[in-house]
Amino acid sequence: MITTANRLNTVEEYYFSSKLREVRQLASEGKPIINMGIGSPDLAPSKAVLDAVALAIQDENAHGYQSYQGLPELRSSMANFYKNNFQVELNPNTEILPLMGSKEGIMHISLAFLNEEDQVLIPNPGYPTYTSVTNLVGAEAVYYDLAEANNWEPDFEALEKLDLSKVKLMWIGYPHMPTGARGSLDLFEKLVVFAKRNNILLVNDNPYSFVLNDNPMSLLQVEGAKDVALELNSLSKTFNMAGWRVGMVSGNAELIDAVLRVKSNMDSGMFFGIQKGAIEALKSDQSWFDSMNEIYKRRRVLTEQLAEKLGCTVYAAGVGLFVWAKLPEGIESAEKFIDQILHEKYIFIAPGTIFGSNGEGYIRFALCVKEEKVQEAIDRF
Repeated sequence: MITTANRLNTVEEYYFSSKLREVRQLASEGKPIINMGIGSPDLAPSKAVLDAVALAIQDENAHGYQSYQGLPELRSSMANFYKNNFQVELNPNTEILPLMGSKEGIMHISLAFLNEEDQVLIPNPGYPTYTSVTNLVGAEAVYYDLAEANNWEPDFEALEKLDLSKVKLMWIGYPHMPTGARGSLDLFEKLVVFAKRNNILLVNDNPYSFVLNDNPMSLLQVEGAKDVALELNSLSKTFNMAGWRVGMVSGNAELIDAVLRVKSNMDSGMFFGIQKGAIEALKSDQSWFDSMNEIYKRRRVLTEQLAEKLGCTVYAAGVGLFVWAKLPEGIESAEKFIDQILHEKYIFIAPGTIFGSNGEGYIRFALCVKEEKVQEAIDRF
């Protein structure tokens, strides 16, 4: 019998991968499933983006291998996006690397900087992929607590009490997933100081800045952040391009070069047409963000009504693509709570526990369902 690699013993199948099989099975049985668990935008990219791709596929150079670093005009568009929206100056030739989605970047960064037995600071609650990738590369996850009482921000006093001698990398992500906590430049400044003092690579995962958020921020706005930090970003949520797999990592040239050395040995450049579409998306003006947020505002109002109907308390300060809500008093298991709703009302909501132990007692709704479907969900109770 052929055995799997030992590293697979450190990870399980991604929760949504397995849970969606159950959801699809119910749908195949004719159950009227409303999926509010997954943050996959149901809206389309702009017409300008679609037109750019349609034109690009006719180009004689469209179908060959592309550069590992992406088209020069794509990197320039990414640099302009950061300058226009975050007031961050980036050299498009050395300080930006296009990625096939920012999730890919989590693996590339981990492979580039982590050795076995290095430790990684991971937020609890937080994106589960930080843990799985840390385990796959043989490093050790060290969790730091985020709590609603502290507005889902790190407790620096508690962080400083940890043994940080083996910590090589720290994951953060503001606006925060799953809670929607905004973060602040003051928080970013404290994190940069902490990373410098402890010689830690700080990585901000930043795909939600423009969804229901009137103050988009970048970690790289902080003076001196490039010395110790990288930032991941993505077109998935901002421009409704989740399936296109377009992301980027930004930072100083030395750090970016290390990530490129991994990436260039793992894949080729993304499809020419997708790059052309991404270039057009990155040119979008404020009217694009406003139009998307008008839709998400209406959906959030209805989703909050649904949460309240379930007896939950919404984290009202949250931004981004999700609504984070605390379960009613006396409910001990988020997973049992959402399973009951799934099988009785055919509505799928994500339990907070999949994002870490501090997610127990909470559930997460995605704003990726049309208003009439959210209203239908409300009407089922």
